Amino acid sequence: MVDNPLQGVADRATESDAFEYAARAGFAVSGVLHFLVAYIIASIAVGAGGNADQSGALATLARQTGGAVILWVVAVGLVALALWRIAEAIVGSKPGERSGGGQDDDTPAWKRVKSLGLAIVNFAIAFSAARFAMGSGQQSSQQNAGLSAQMMQSGWGKAVLILVGLGLAGVGGYHVYKGASRKFLKDLRVSGGTGITAVGVTGYVAKGVVLAGAGVLVVVATLQADPSKATGFDAAVKTLGHAPFGKVLLLVAALGIAAFGTYSFVRSRHGRM
Repeated sequence: MVDNPLQGVADRATESDAFEYAARAGFAVSGVLHFLVAYIIASIAVGAGGNADQSGALATLARQTGGAVILWVVAVGLVALALWRIAEAIVGSKPGERSGGGQDDDTPAWKRVKSLGLAIVNFAIAFSAARFAMGSGQQSSQQNAGLSAQMMQSGWGKAVLILVGLGLAGVGGYHVYKGASRKFLKDLRVSGGTGITAVGVTGYVAKGVVLAGAGVLVVVATLQADPSKATGFDAAVKTLGHAPFGKVLLLVAALGIAAFGTYSFVRSRHGRM
């Protein structure tokens, strides 16, 4: 049970229109980053380089005119969304829809844990954005390969990596399920429609397939002691490119990730908070 003072703070915070708008901006920021990742995947398909993950998207922003300012905006939006997720973990799902704070909520524990996990992810990306804004950012594939190599030197490290890989595969599977079953429509204040349903299904399934692939690669890389394959989303995308009809598959993946970015903008405008 969460202490009442903490619950009260979260309730009061989520009653603030400014806080809600800032959190909604976080979804829009996520949409921009997914569009950039989709662009990088398409570039890889036609023979260009790049890191097809959030850090690659942040690096792309850093190279633009005014990139530092844009990156700080990204960081602020994601921090606001992360704080909203923490509020969800404390007081329950969709706190902005409830009036009269302090009332009981029947949100199951797993959804609270999910909100906390999403908060951690958003905080991590926001921290990376701030580092890129200050000129000290690093591609996550480089960091992940180095960390994986160190962890593969010990039994406990291998066990942790396998658990991470299985968790990532599970998250990917949940994305596929949420997209195919159209459960994402419950997160919106509108009924959907052909366009919204199409980008939601396509986006969730495409992102889920890549995430699941990344998780499987982490497990395989750990068993084979090959840290170069345990680099997450980017490794999964590039492995896809080496498959038969790899270029076509990469272009399909790019379209899918772009669809998820489009859905993120829809959620920014019409999401239930």
